[in-house]
Amino acid sequence: MEELQASLQPRGLTLSTFPDKGRSLLAARDFYPGEVIISQEPYVCVPNNSLTESRCDGCFSKSNLKKCSACHVVWYCGSSCQKLEWKLHRLECQLLAKLDKERRKSVTPTIRMMVKLYLRRKLQNENVIPVTAMDNYNLVEALVSPILFSLKLEKDMSDIDEKQLLLYAQMANLVNLILQLPNIDIKEIAENFSKFACNAHTICDSELRSLGTGLYPVISIINHSCLPNAVLVFEGRLAVVRAVQHIPKDSEVSISYVETAASTITRQKTLKEQYLFTCTCVRCNKLGQYDDIQESAILEGYRCRDNGCSGFLLRESDEKGFVCQQCGLIRNKEEIRKIASDIKALSDKALKCSSSGNLQEALVLYKNIEKLQKEVCHPFSIILLRTWEKLLEILMQLEEWKEALAICRLTIPVYERVYPGFHPLLGLQYYSCGKLEWLLGETDDAIKSFTKAVDILRITHGTSTPFMKELLMKLEEARAEASFKLSSREDS
Repeated sequence: MEELQASLQPRGLTLSTFPDKGRSLLAARDFYPGEVIISQEPYVCVPNNSLTESRCDGCFSKSNLKKCSACHVVWYCGSSCQKLEWKLHRLECQLLAKLDKERRKSVTPTIRMMVKLYLRRKLQNENVIPVTAMDNYNLVEALVSPILFSLKLEKDMSDIDEKQLLLYAQMANLVNLILQLPNIDIKEIAENFSKFACNAHTICDSELRSLGTGLYPVISIINHSCLPNAVLVFEGRLAVVRAVQHIPKDSEVSISYVETAASTITRQKTLKEQYLFTCTCVRCNKLGQYDDIQESAILEGYRCRDNGCSGFLLRESDEKGFVCQQCGLIRNKEEIRKIASDIKALSDKALKCSSSGNLQEALVLYKNIEKLQKEVCHPFSIILLRTWEKLLEILMQLEEWKEALAICRLTIPVYERVYPGFHPLLGLQYYSCGKLEWLLGETDDAIKSFTKAVDILRITHGTSTPFMKELLMKLEEARAEASFKLSSREDS
């Protein structure tokens, strides 16, 4: 790793190793909010193609696609993306073309990414693709594997689901069948699949919509915190890590691996299941303390039955009900259980309607879910928030703009509570609110929302991407429109 260390030094970064975390990325100088800490192109990546949706292998676009005439698996939007990928796809194409039609259907994006991983290693060994300190297979080998991690700590394999291990083995056999390379180790392929599970990143567009999956070995060195000082975003396929707070020299750089708008118990459970570690960040260290219990009860628990009370509930010692910690009112457990059961039944129906495209019926069902959730959930509940997000999505699809804006405005106070000040999701929600306000002629409100969006997203996204340029242009246009309206009223 000496070459990587030397490559990181001019970027103001250094590698270090801690007993409880393993490799870590430290700041060798001060970084400030909005500053790019590090960026990296993927070692390998694939778009999230499915039977119903395809994307270009080069830029992940959905426009003007043409399928590769030889392998019938990969799509390109034009010759420039095809040329960009040709060195690698030339080999992949030959292998995929040999598969029969049924076997080709088994080539999922994850299988493709593994095939591309070994082909890229082959091409780098043959000097067809250049090797650099930030771009080489040794970095992939150094990534943490959950399988080896468990063995190293002399743990049993119970942390890794047996079905998952079997799946890795089956996928490794399919990759081996496709590659047909000499001296390939099937166990190594299975181990690399486990590395994908906890090291690969979901590649998103500027509005955090999933486009594909990529392996970024240097970015993967950055450890997790539930209160991170940096954020990972993507500019095309390029992974970019920016500071969202001041990071003093010698401090560790951290990003979040999971959704942070959750209780400590939920975050810990997700991290343990997917990444096999217990987080000890400043938020998680409060587990069991009163403030953490209160926050968890508000985010994922129940509300007082007195609508005028903003208290949260905790179980009674006899577990027969829940006691409001503010006013002392007791809420019957059976009452809550009945409402929760009704919500579950409606949610199952709503999901089916939404999946089948029956949006009007789904809208009615989600409104009924919202009504029931308001009876049991705290106003700042993330359970209620997820229902509002679903309602907003459906209303936008149905072009019910006024109702969509009303729902969007309901989400803002919850976003402000559950996310730190410079979080991309908060900035994007302000942006959504501003676009709806502008569309409905509420220009002054739109300017306020766009301004809040810019204040956050210029830190998380920078200012030079097409997305940010569009946002800044919308803000200027809204200001110009407000100025014009004001001058017109003064003239009249």
